[in-house]
Amino acid sequence: MFISPKLAALAAAPFTLVCLGFAIHGFLQTGEITDPQQLSDARGFALFWLFLAAIAIVCGALSWWIMKGQQEQADS
Repeated sequence: MFISPKLAALAAAPFTLVCLGFAIHGFLQTGEITDPQQLSDARGFALFWLFLAAIAIVCGALSWWIMKGQQEQADS
């Protein structure tokens, strides 16, 4: 299956937003947790979603860069 760089870049944006939403929600909810084990687990959950958002940003930026390179080659 072929996924164009443009589609990959456009698909990365909503995925990034969803991941960031889960991460922010997770970090905001840690203030209400009193048990240290649950607090550690909640921070790990939020950090995992933040990691996924970072990966999505990198993949989207890479796809955008590839798309721009292909356009420049086509124009030459």
